[in-house]
Amino acid sequence: MLTIEYARQIARDWNTRHERSGYAGYVLRFAVDTDFLSRYEIQRAGSDAHLEYWIPAEEMEEFSVHIVGDIEVLEQYTGALEGECW
Repeated sequence: MLTIEYARQIARDWNTRHERSGYAGYVLRFAVDTDFLSRYEIQRAGSDAHLEYWIPAEEMEEFSVHIVGDIEVLEQYTGALEGECW
């Protein structure tokens, strides 16, 4: 996801309702090497506010290598605390 608003929506409204995600969602911030990302087009997944990169699952290990710097946890949502974050 390319915006915090979209990441927040997925973490809060989708991940907290699904067992596969452990009924938890996280909003993370990190940078990715732009040369690596240039292989992929930005995709629209719904409205114009829903922009994201679609990285194939088989390329996630390589994607991880191209993360630059730290990964920050900005927000956490759980099904038990629906609508709340820390």
